[in-house]
Amino acid sequence: MAYEATVEDFLGRHHLDHELVEHAPTASSLESARAAHIPPQRIAKGVLLNAEGRYLLAVTRADCYLDLDELRRQLQLPVELATREEVESVFEGCALGAVPPLGPAYGIESVWDEQLMTEPELYFELGDHRHLVHVLTRDYLALLDKERHGLFSEPTLSSLGLWGTA
Repeated sequence: MAYEATVEDFLGRHHLDHELVEHAPTASSLESARAAHIPPQRIAKGVLLNAEGRYLLAVTRADCYLDLDELRRQLQLPVELATREEVESVFEGCALGAVPPLGPAYGIESVWDEQLMTEPELYFELGDHRHLVHVLTRDYLALLDKERHGLFSEPTLSSLGLWGTA
């Protein structure tokens, strides 16, 4: 698949140690965390945004929701969620909701939430809701070292101890 080659090529060019974790097919990053028995705060997710006609990839934890108002304030840009069609066009072949949080691999500027730094290791969708990429947090953030960052997400109920109780 094209998305798999894009991610693997990018990680290889940057000599990033990683492993693939296969799990039962899911429909979301939170479900992938559950299927792979990984705490949801260790899953990094990418959210494609439209910032005045150019794309921006916001990266946050899967157990958090993106606070667009706070992100707009920090970036001083009128950002909106990209449409489904835009996501499918930019991340061709990726399953909806399985966008790899690697903007630079796709030539897209990224902004990452500093809550990602609280975990020693991270996992992220390869692009198909069947595979997660496992990396050390410090190595992942080194890939985004030139990208902007801040605190712009809020924990969901799942991160308040309710995840995995259903």
